[in-house]
Amino acid sequence: MDFADYEHIAFARRGRVLEITLNRPEQLNAFNGGLHAEMARVFVDANNDPESEVIVLTGAGRAFSAGGDLQAVKAIFDDPDAFRVTAREGKQIIFTLLDCEKPVIAKVNGPAIGLGCSIALFCDVIFAADTAKFADPHVNVGLVAGDGGAIIWPQLIGYARAKEYLLTGDALNATEAARIGLINHAVPAAELDERVSQFADRLANGASQAIRWTKVSANIGLKQLAHSIMDTCMGYEWLASKTDDHREAVNALLEKRKPAFTGK
Repeated sequence: MDFADYEHIAFARRGRVLEITLNRPEQLNAFNGGLHAEMARVFVDANNDPESEVIVLTGAGRAFSAGGDLQAVKAIFDDPDAFRVTAREGKQIIFTLLDCEKPVIAKVNGPAIGLGCSIALFCDVIFAADTAKFADPHVNVGLVAGDGGAIIWPQLIGYARAKEYLLTGDALNATEAARIGLINHAVPAAELDERVSQFADRLANGASQAIRWTKVSANIGLKQLAHSIMDTCMGYEWLASKTDDHREAVNALLEKRKPAFTGK
């Protein structure tokens, strides 16, 4: 795997474990165009990497990922062609993550918001620092949860709970997320690295082919669901991106004020 091909993602090896780190710490690992494009191919490269059996995905600095970079979001409604690229890459991120045969462990070191939350939740096993929080606040910026949130939240915590969080954009802390089954483990922040390393080593030292094929088998239904829903989610997000409410929400964020939604 050629790490030099990546600008916004960092890599480290520890035995047969490959750690992939979203690496825009000053921006809380928010997705600009470059990071979004790199995420659309990183799981293909990692799956083909001959030197690893297990992947750990995390974020640099204080956050896992704050979601969409605000300037990138604004650029999308200023340039309609940009959304088509974003939609194509967005599907690639989710589908390649699901297609990756190697187990992917999310090490959520801080806030996982929007797309960052969706990516974490699509991982195979999710560990989070007890100081982390999870949220999909697309509706709060006048958008549909089109990047995978509307698919994965109901599968993890049921439709009623999922819709409560998706329709409000409310955040929940890692302890509550673990209690309701959104993630696997909430652990003290000081113990996160060690707990993830122990689990990753256990998988890396296991029967790798059996582990891979068990993951592949378990993901079949989720892949079918994602393929049947993702285009609709993206289509509705495209429609929402053209509303006055979305434009108002982005402008309000840039101007540091509360948005005044009109339902248009």
